[in-house]
Amino acid sequence: MTGFGLVIVFIIAIVAMILMISKLKIHPFISIMLVALAFGIIGGIPLVDTVGEDGAVTQGIANVIGAGFSSIFTSIGIVIILGALIGSVLEATGGAFKLADVVVNLVGKKHPELAMEIMGWVVSIPVFCDSGFVILNPIRKALVQRTAVSSVTMTVALACGLYVSHVFMPPTPGPIAAAGLFVSDDMGINMGNELLLVMGIGALASVLPLIAGLLYARYIGKHVKAGDEADPAIVQETYEEIKAAYPNMPNGALTFAPILVPIILMALGSIASMAGWSGVGAELCAFFGTPIIALSVGVLFSVFQLVASKKLDKFYDLCQDTLKVVGPILFITAAGGVLGRVIANTDMVNFITQQAELLQGLGIFFPFLLAAILKTAQGSSTVAITTTAGMVAPLMATLGFTTPIDAALAIAAIGAGAMTVSHANDSYFWVVTNFGSMNAEQGYRTQTVATGIMGVAGIIGIVIMSMIF
Repeated sequence: MTGFGLVIVFIIAIVAMILMISKLKIHPFISIMLVALAFGIIGGIPLVDTVGEDGAVTQGIANVIGAGFSSIFTSIGIVIILGALIGSVLEATGGAFKLADVVVNLVGKKHPELAMEIMGWVVSIPVFCDSGFVILNPIRKALVQRTAVSSVTMTVALACGLYVSHVFMPPTPGPIAAAGLFVSDDMGINMGNELLLVMGIGALASVLPLIAGLLYARYIGKHVKAGDEADPAIVQETYEEIKAAYPNMPNGALTFAPILVPIILMALGSIASMAGWSGVGAELCAFFGTPIIALSVGVLFSVFQLVASKKLDKFYDLCQDTLKVVGPILFITAAGGVLGRVIANTDMVNFITQQAELLQGLGIFFPFLLAAILKTAQGSSTVAITTTAGMVAPLMATLGFTTPIDAALAIAAIGAGAMTVSHANDSYFWVVTNFGSMNAEQGYRTQTVATGIMGVAGIIGIVIMSMIF
């Protein structure tokens, strides 16, 4: 099946998946895999590998599913495990509560969700939002126990902060790729200046989504309860008991190291790549800036925490317990990767691309809507940004984008669309939902709705900027 009929089938498939998970209580892994298999077959993916007349091999549905599953483990699987291990050590040594104390002292007990969102926004500039959430989740959990603020509020605030900079701010891959595609000698756009403009416009475009995300986080926290909520009546007593249980709590510098060092290493790797550095220094930056290596260094610093806390003998058990917790998260996340890969192998994305001319009269709304359609359809914000940028770049003059700042605004509009919306085919949805101790239905009410609100807030802000600039 191709064309508009396939889009209708996709909508039906997503509704069916939601019903299976939320109403029929079928495990998310099974639900997503069943929907992916059914949609792939209906969408025309062959049952077995086929060879065309030109010798090109078309993968069968089984191999497409396998590729989608393995791609998640390749990209973020080890990152999730290492990040979760750092979190386990922070909890075991009392480091997470030390971090919570620092944050509370900076912003006060009344605004920990604001601190969480800002921390997320800063961290996700050099770090993928999936990795950032895993890294910062121990602080989120500790702040919930420290302040008795709603766990859901803290989860949504953190997820929103991470997501905004992920789609708007270089050096994350999506905005960088979009900037590269929009470089044009005819329009006087060069890569260096365009990146600076994209960063500046991206920072301004972040304001409304961050405000909208924070307000929604505060609202939804009153209506949805996660599995790790703190009891306000006993939170102070509980915190003092916890603090007393860690007589060898690490100092501030040692506590921050497992989190800050990987972030700094990944930032250096991104800067080296963006600036075009060469030589041994650049290779070292690229090596240590790889998320897997950067987080491995973070694990080493967490081991130093165990030594300082005289709990090194607990490291084996911590590793074992971490793997037990992370396993289900990895498999559900991988199932989301399967659905995204299956969708990409059908004709649906091509059909959406072919209809692009019908939307060109929408101006700045065109890249936003196109990115939102692709994001919702296949799950990856980075794929939505790069694909949309590739489609919009040749249409710059047609859409009225004739200056470098017009190009930067168009890239920001693509980023806003690439937030809209995160649901079951997005690995980040499952990272936020599972690490936030929520079920899938709660994930739709929190992560999915929040990203929709932020996307709309983002394009509103960009339209306002387009009128001013």
